[in-house]
Amino acid sequence: MYAKYAVLRDEKKLTDYKVAQDVGIAPSTLSDWKNGLYTPKADKLLKLAEYFNVSIEYFLKD
Repeated sequence: MYAKYAVLRDEKKLTDYKVAQDVGIAPSTLSDWKNGLYTPKADKLLKLAEYFNVSIEYFLKD
């Protein structure tokens, strides 16, 4: 899931910090996700999906 997020983030030339600020989640949440310490809950995935204008399924499907 994080790899898909990273592609979207990089396409828009954003940082994790900027995305976290815009979406309203803690930067540490994205960091923990990146490091495999955390799996985002549905509400956070939905916020990210809306932010990047993709469906939540984008993150959930392999």
